[in-house]
Amino acid sequence: MNFIGEFISLAVAALWTAAALTCEVSSKRFGVSVTNVWRMLLGLACSMILCWVLMGSALPQYADVETWVWLLLSGAVGFFIGDICLLNSYLSIGSRYGQLFMTTAPIFSAISAWVLMGQRMTLMNIVAMLVTLLGIAISVLGRGQGKKLVSLDLPLRGVLFGLGAGIGQGVGYVLSVIGLHHYTHIVPKDYLAKFSLEIPFSANIIRLVAGLLCFSALLIVKGKLSDFKRSSTDPKGMFFIILAVLTGPVIGVGLSLMASQYTVAGVASTIMATTPIMILLPTYFLFHQKITVKSVLGAVISVVGVAMFFV
Repeated sequence: MNFIGEFISLAVAALWTAAALTCEVSSKRFGVSVTNVWRMLLGLACSMILCWVLMGSALPQYADVETWVWLLLSGAVGFFIGDICLLNSYLSIGSRYGQLFMTTAPIFSAISAWVLMGQRMTLMNIVAMLVTLLGIAISVLGRGQGKKLVSLDLPLRGVLFGLGAGIGQGVGYVLSVIGLHHYTHIVPKDYLAKFSLEIPFSANIIRLVAGLLCFSALLIVKGKLSDFKRSSTDPKGMFFIILAVLTGPVIGVGLSLMASQYTVAGVASTIMATTPIMILLPTYFLFHQKITVKSVLGAVISVVGVAMFFV
């Protein structure tokens, strides 16, 4: 039996685990703003080179104003808001819990698709949301003292950033689906047939442009241009950033698109969502974070909740 798609999906989960770990290290070293500018800049450069090699153009061809508006909005929400929250959650509660909160992204995707696209919210969707939230609750809540039945084991700031990352990722994804759907309906049919696999990469360039513009503006407003220039002279820090870009937006995204060509989308998505489980062991060895029964149980239940979205 052929399990190519499943193995590719597993590789994607491993790559995204590596991306989370390297983003945590680089954010602690350079700060969130500097790290994100480098991620957007290098991700954009790699994507443009890839599209130029594969499609003959570094920018998306035939993209009209409506396509640009939807995808720029997607980049502003998904990359800018989502990644600001995600990397700040890494600084506050670590990449292990940051990735756990990313399992809420399908929840916010389902809600956004219901509001913006009129997609039906099924009973299974609601159950999946509750199961995912239960898994997170098991991981982050502890026994309370006094009159409190439960208490939060993590800083509230980190939890809010984690939820913000899930919202940004979920809403940004739906906005990108709307933009990509419009884009694929206006390109010539022969172009679509020839570059069906590459078009999402081309569309993602617009999202990366939005992310780069927003993060650059934030860097200027916060007066951290000197920090950005100084970061380029730090070989060790730049190594982690380059690794984060390659394992995340470049190779990780590329393989995730490839996985859907070899196996059922629901299977691929579920396997790729195992990052909160996969990240437990590396954070134990790298950051000396204890692995507890409830952290494992919570991560597993959250991933099960994500899987239920695709049943």
